[in-house]
Amino acid sequence: MPKIYIDQGHNPTSPNTGAEGNGLREQDVTYVVGQELATLLRRSGNYEVRLSRPTPDTKLGTSNSGSLRARVDDANSWGADYFVSIHTNASEARSASGVEAFAYARGTRAFALGEDIVDNLAEATGLANRGMKVRPGLYVLKRTNMPAVLVEIGFITNPRDAALMRDNPELFARGIYNGIVEYTGLR
Repeated sequence: MPKIYIDQGHNPTSPNTGAEGNGLREQDVTYVVGQELATLLRRSGNYEVRLSRPTPDTKLGTSNSGSLRARVDDANSWGADYFVSIHTNASEARSASGVEAFAYARGTRAFALGEDIVDNLAEATGLANRGMKVRPGLYVLKRTNMPAVLVEIGFITNPRDAALMRDNPELFARGIYNGIVEYTGLR
């Protein structure tokens, strides 16, 4: 049974808080989407699940780097098979919209998982598919012992993306879930 580590990006309070836009905070959106995703995965009966933030008040680390290290160390020590970090994107351009994801390198299991997640996330939400990208400098991608994907579920700074995050967080969870299912072949 694959062990899926769901990292709900950012802390509820400093350090390592996330972006803000349209009356939303990234750390609140990622918390809810992560909880919804965990419910879907557990309900299937085919996955073991661990959350970086099991409660809305869970705060990891005492610095930005300590927060990232705590998430990676937890996933590594648990022996996760896959690491999925959930984030919201932000841009000065309010028109920027869509979903994208990052992996450490092309041609890896993480990159393939990310492609399935992004495709299914775009389909579930109706947001533009900005594709998979490589980001070897991201701590959670380079320090995990398992395939790791950082998913930007949409732009919190875009009014339409943000409204969808506020009103239908389950769509984002369903899209990520469908991507994991497509990749693993386990419903």
